[in-house]
Amino acid sequence: MSNASNLPNHETQTWLTQEAADRLKAELADLEGPRRADIIGKIESARAEGDLKENGGYHAAREEQGKMEGRIRQLKHMLEHAHIGTPPVGESGVVGLGMLVTVDIGGSELKFLLGSREIATDDVDVYSEKSPLGAAVLGAKVGQTVTYTAPNGKTISVAVLEAQTYF
Repeated sequence: MSNASNLPNHETQTWLTQEAADRLKAELADLEGPRRADIIGKIESARAEGDLKENGGYHAAREEQGKMEGRIRQLKHMLEHAHIGTPPVGESGVVGLGMLVTVDIGGSELKFLLGSREIATDDVDVYSEKSPLGAAVLGAKVGQTVTYTAPNGKTISVAVLEAQTYF
């Protein structure tokens, strides 16, 4: 259930506030500049110590480099495919991206931000619109009950209680 007619392709695009985009760009610049140079220095230093098979410092630096390069790829992809700004204001009472959503799942209330964790500025749970729960509630109306299939194969009913703009 989706209101995809007025939203971009959710498979490749992430909504980011300008503040979140700036924060991610700064992180990327740090990782590609000083942090990358620091890791390369650690690897070269450890390599100069000799036998690489038993060189814990070398292996730790290489592992750190791998994690850092993965984060660089993730940030680049996210920034290349991000829509910066605020999601379009949809119909009142309809769940959309960038909204703080309250749902009832099996008698338990759950409140979460629908979108990218990169836009959250405080301690709030975040569900992607691509997750099973996020996809199920996206486009649902307050008061509506929707279902989704959990990773374990169970069908779960979710009652949408509230949806308010987060930004």
